Amino acid sequence: MDSLCMTTVNDSLGLASPLEDKHNFYYIVETSGMNEAHDMEKLEHCIERVFEEGAADDGVMATSRDQARHMMALRENIAPALKTLGFNYKYDVSLPITEMYSLVEKTKRVLADIEGAKVGSYGHLADGDLHFNPITPSFDPHALSLIEPFVYEEVAKLRGSISAEHGVGLKKAKYLKYSKKSGNDWHDEEIETSVRP
Repeated sequence: MDSLCMTTVNDSLGLASPLEDKHNFYYIVETSGMNEAHDMEKLEHCIERVFEEGAADDGVMATSRDQARHMMALRENIAPALKTLGFNYKYDVSLPITEMYSLVEKTKRVLADIEGAKVGSYGHLADGDLHFNPITPSFDPHALSLIEPFVYEEVAKLRGSISAEHGVGLKKAKYLKYSKKSGNDWHDEEIETSVRP
């Protein structure tokens, strides 16, 4: 989740961040396993590498079920928290991990002249799934005309998909051309690619 999401969950819902300092991004990692001692050893090794490689500045590990529930509540309450900021134009896209936040930054620039516009994002990093929420104080047809089809065009340029975990639905059907090839050849290519060793 980005800093807007964390700040909004903290301020609007009173769910405190487990970290004292503010950061640009927050990652929640949930693990499970069969052998607690072995799992903890692997997790500690992973955390050491993350800090050694400079992939994180700060961190905290839940040491109780209550702390773990609190951390998950931060993530699970982002959508209702963002609603307190105004009208949310919601998108669920998939992108290469290296490009996930570039869409957010570009959209912020596109909306720079819209008073009170913000963009909040969160998702599932390992899946490349981005819940992407441009926000204006109230519904703004001009803002929407800037966002669409811009978002879908950018997703196509970044070789992503206009729909990630929540499907296409009726709203996105007309934008499928940004995610798939025309005709039926794409089915054959996807099937062939998925079964090729």
